[in-house]
Amino acid sequence: MYMRRITCQKKNKYISFPHNQSMMLHTNGTPKSIWSQVDWLTIALYIALMSFGWLSICGASYTYGDNNILDLSTRSGMQIVWIGTSICLGFVILMTDMRFFDTFSYIIYGILLLLLFATIFNPHSIKGSHSWLVIGPLRLQPAEFGKFATALALAKLMSAYGYNIHRWKHFAAAIAIALTPMLCIVCQRETGSALVYLAFFLMFYREGMPGSILFTGVAMVLYFVVGIKYEAVPLLDTPTSLGKFVVLLLVQTFTAIMVNVYTRERKSMNAILGYSYGITLIALLFSKFVIPFDITWVQIALCALLIVSLLTQWLRTRLPRYFLLASFVIGSVTFFYSADYVLNDVMEQHQRVRINVLLGLEEDLAGAGYNVHQSEIAIGSGGLKGKGFLNGTQTKLKFVPEQDTDFIFCTVGEEEGFLGSAGVLLLFLALILRLMRMAERQSMAFGRIYGYCVASVFLFHVFINIGMVLGLTPVIGIPLPFFSYGGSSLWGFTILLFIFLRIDAGRNVRNVG
Repeated sequence: MYMRRITCQKKNKYISFPHNQSMMLHTNGTPKSIWSQVDWLTIALYIALMSFGWLSICGASYTYGDNNILDLSTRSGMQIVWIGTSICLGFVILMTDMRFFDTFSYIIYGILLLLLFATIFNPHSIKGSHSWLVIGPLRLQPAEFGKFATALALAKLMSAYGYNIHRWKHFAAAIAIALTPMLCIVCQRETGSALVYLAFFLMFYREGMPGSILFTGVAMVLYFVVGIKYEAVPLLDTPTSLGKFVVLLLVQTFTAIMVNVYTRERKSMNAILGYSYGITLIALLFSKFVIPFDITWVQIALCALLIVSLLTQWLRTRLPRYFLLASFVIGSVTFFYSADYVLNDVMEQHQRVRINVLLGLEEDLAGAGYNVHQSEIAIGSGGLKGKGFLNGTQTKLKFVPEQDTDFIFCTVGEEEGFLGSAGVLLLFLALILRLMRMAERQSMAFGRIYGYCVASVFLFHVFINIGMVLGLTPVIGIPLPFFSYGGSSLWGFTILLFIFLRIDAGRNVRNVG
């Protein structure tokens, strides 16, 4: 044991006490136990969600006639092991020196990248995915642990002295850190887990990323959905695709609005809208009543003229905003026309069918749409108060595939009804809002950035998973935090959360070394 000397900010004295990870020096110069600094409300929410999650796993995995749901041979019994080890893991993290996570952020990130890369060549294939490492009886999914490692690396980079997200080199470095694990996971054929890493863009937005980038992402999704869904629908009995017509008109409209927002030139916005709508209307009337033709060619020509006009303004004024606006038009048109190619020639057949079912282009209740259809039946059958614990019929008769993992929320809906489902959603909402509040109260940028990474990941998982079960988002196979069965998922979320709890517990510590 050795003594540590710490300078008290207020009294300008030296205070000595034995090095003990459970003790810290508060800003008032008084040694404080870490247990008095931990956010117990967040831990209470964590315990409550895990408890409800275990009850849901019991309901989803229970078979009529089972006498012992605590037996380790059952899913519910094994989940208790994962819960117990997760609590122990959280305790160890809370007892770790908070400087460890800052100091070794890049090393942790590098180790996880190596694991993710090695997993690509893993000979073990589980449900068509090479995302699992099999070590004897233990199976681990590195993608679940890559989230906290990526969050630490981003917090380390973006909290460094001189970092400015508005500098493209700095922002590009942050994007590279976020997307490199994503590419490795895509190579493992685990697209759903890879998409989770897009959640970090919510943190980027909080830290100053231009809103235009976030808007561009939303616009791309809109182009894809509208373009694909209405591609085969003719516009007013003309040879024009309604999907292509609407998307190209949206590109011109969005560009005109962005011109007004970023250049403050309202006349330019009105001119773009006037020419685009006017010429498009004339072409539509000509195609309808004179000579039928595909008027999307006229719209493409208008987009080309818009690009030339913006690039001309850029060359004349040397203002980068005009170049970025021109890039938005080019990127939008390129993305839209490549989306159809990706959907029909790049995606696997099962992925293509899932998207078509989601968009209402196909109704495959016996195939790709079976999971969602059965899940909706289970949730709807629960009514207001549900059928009661272990009394669900859809889940007990195993109508819903993956009902204790990706589709675990349907068990909540069937057994606990609308009230129980609403209660679970309120718990998740309380956790996410609490994490955001904790992130805002951090005294250091490292803690704030990591906190928003944690909140973003939880928000993405909850939104996509529950939307997937309700048929509102694509079925991409990501777990519901603290509810879905499995050790990798529960450990990953626990580590992600408790590292932030440890950082938050030390937020008032100034100079401890």
